[in-house]
Amino acid sequence: MDIKKLAPWNWFQKEEEAVGAPVPQRYRGGAWEHPVMHLHREMDRLFSEAFKGFGSPAFPTMQGLESFLKPKLDIVAGDKDYTITVEVPGVDENEVNVEIVDDTLVISGEKKQEKEEKGKDYHRMERSYGSFRRILSLPGDADQQAVKAAFKNGVLTLTLPRKAPRKADVRRIEVKSGGGGKKKA
Repeated sequence: MDIKKLAPWNWFQKEEEAVGAPVPQRYRGGAWEHPVMHLHREMDRLFSEAFKGFGSPAFPTMQGLESFLKPKLDIVAGDKDYTITVEVPGVDENEVNVEIVDDTLVISGEKKQEKEEKGKDYHRMERSYGSFRRILSLPGDADQQAVKAAFKNGVLTLTLPRKAPRKADVRRIEVKSGGGGKKKA
């Protein structure tokens, strides 16, 4: 059994280093989550429930800020390749940049506000505009030279083929029995 298959690759190592966020410690609801973040989300939920009859919240929740800052993505590890899908609704495919720098995949872009209406007051604005960036650490078996990208209906799909596992160099050492001790006279 390959023990490395039991320990998942941390795709978000570089992104966490850039932001300074700790490595998540718990798997909950389809995503890794740090216990403090879980507590924060529960407090947000509690306040939202308590004040939901009074209109929109007075301050943005941490969960709300997260969704503004970076697009959601899915990573699937198959036997032959990795598939990464990134949701970027409202972004033109020409506004999405995908780069590989050393062993890091950088997905960035910008969602632009297309028109400005003067003289109109908005009562509520939920759509976000601005730059986004995701940084993913690539595993060693990802073939960085054969990455393919496709964009359809606001979803970017990246396919990274997996390299064949390198065979370990095994060298057998001969064990000799023998007189390591003193000779009796």
